[in-house]
Amino acid sequence: MAGSIPASLTGRVRASPTGAPAGARRVSPGAEAWRRFKRHRLALAGALILGAIALAVLLGPLLWRVPINAIDFSAKLQGPSWGHPLGTDDLGQDLLARMLYGGRISLAVGLAAMFIAIVVGTLIGAIAGMSRGRVDAALMWLTDLFLSLPQLPLLLLMIYLFRDALKSVVGVETGTFILIVAVIGGFRWMQVARLVRGQFLWLREKEFVEAARALGASPARQVFRHILPNALGPVIVAGTIDVAAAIIAESTLSFLGLGFPPDVPTWGRILYDAKDHLDIAAHWALIPGAAIFLTVLSINYLGDGLRDALDPRRVI
Repeated sequence: MAGSIPASLTGRVRASPTGAPAGARRVSPGAEAWRRFKRHRLALAGALILGAIALAVLLGPLLWRVPINAIDFSAKLQGPSWGHPLGTDDLGQDLLARMLYGGRISLAVGLAAMFIAIVVGTLIGAIAGMSRGRVDAALMWLTDLFLSLPQLPLLLLMIYLFRDALKSVVGVETGTFILIVAVIGGFRWMQVARLVRGQFLWLREKEFVEAARALGASPARQVFRHILPNALGPVIVAGTIDVAAAIIAESTLSFLGLGFPPDVPTWGRILYDAKDHLDIAAHWALIPGAAIFLTVLSINYLGDGLRDALDPRRVI
């Protein structure tokens, strides 16, 4: 009847076929993940700091064109100034130019080692999670074996044994880079493999995978179409942790004198060169130490934010 009032205000709300109100705006998974990530203030700050560091090491050498090996004994061990914003070392070399150059190497080592760890770990974890019996047991035995090995002594041993051979084949800098990335990535895949295996064991029993299996989906289609996309969230989080661990490992090797050669100024190598001058040139050690600290801390906070954003079971 005209002018009548509905008995209930909720009577006008119509449900959509998905169960949500008809006027409700659908939110994509990416938008929902971004909303969750923005609520993590430390992760957002870490992403901004890490982005600033990445832009600085990528674009900085194009703006600050001071050679990394330019020697000026008249300006040695100077503190920050207009001519040298981060100061100089014992040979008068500009620390800003060397930090920008070394940052590229440190970040490249971290990303390359992370890629190796994720690829190897995901492959082994997926095979173990989809297999049963002896294959699963053998792969997990291999994973536990690598987890039980002491990493730092083995890193030092392998670099000592194979560094000269690679240098003679592909050159000093390239050979050292390949060896460090291969060794660090080769000892970081175990955590990813165990994580992926657990995700596969959980996801392969879910209803949507059972439905795909009942409809005749092959095991490969089940993995690449249904299981692996839903397991990528924890893998991405583990990848951020691997980046931080690889940067620390490369800096440790360089600080011990077993990383890149002395004329390649990585952050760890700059720390190694500065250790004998802490009393008269503290800035020489504080600057690369702060760069490593901020980079690793930002990556860890970024991983925490991604963990919360990509977990569909967490309500924020």
